Amino acid sequence: MARQTPKLPVEDDFPSKCVVKIYPAGDGKPAANAILMLHGLGDSAANFAVLGQRMNLPETVTVAIQGPAALPFDLGGYHWGDDITFDQATSHMDIDTGFSKSATVVRQVIDRVLVEACGFQRRRIHVFGLGQGGMVALSVAQLLADEELGGVVSLGGPLPAENSNRNQTKSPTPVLVAHGSSQTAVTINAAKMLKAAFATVKFHRWDRSGDGMPSNRQEMLPVMQFLAQRLQSYAGVPSEAIEIV
Repeated sequence: MARQTPKLPVEDDFPSKCVVKIYPAGDGKPAANAILMLHGLGDSAANFAVLGQRMNLPETVTVAIQGPAALPFDLGGYHWGDDITFDQATSHMDIDTGFSKSATVVRQVIDRVLVEACGFQRRRIHVFGLGQGGMVALSVAQLLADEELGGVVSLGGPLPAENSNRNQTKSPTPVLVAHGSSQTAVTINAAKMLKAAFATVKFHRWDRSGDGMPSNRQEMLPVMQFLAQRLQSYAGVPSEAIEIV
């Protein structure tokens, strides 16, 4: 039986209010995988899509999705939260304001666009998020319950607080959470929540303060290794590859 290659998504496949940037696989081969890129607080799909291009994942189409709401006060950029609140002590914007609306949008992209319209298997769909985007990525994987995605990478994003009371079996989707060694949102309690929600969770602690983006090749290496272990290929799996199960 001939292999059915998924079709590349185009902007018309997505809901009208969903802003996306799409980049085909850089190696020019048919896309065996799709990776959703979810930016951090105050960023945009166009900016974050550049990271997906630079990762240059083989046989993988990159789809960067923009947070649904613009930041107020002409701050520029977008966010994923259901609301906007500020910490009265620090005047900083709270990162965790609930993500039920955004998680629903991203799940619709997976179910209706990538799976139904394009023909991707869920096991070949990966979600990569920074900060708030990582929190949304984890929420979506948890919502899918017993359905396994290719994997989730969250840079400095824990599970949202609203997810702590979800009584369900552990999600089979493998997760990598990378974070700083201090001043991080991935606290001990956050790590416990993640271990309770997912069957396979890997933590990588950078030797620096704060979360944010990897600043060099060494910090990016664990992310690339995780993705390399989970990406699938029409050309076959290299003999040295190890899959997380």
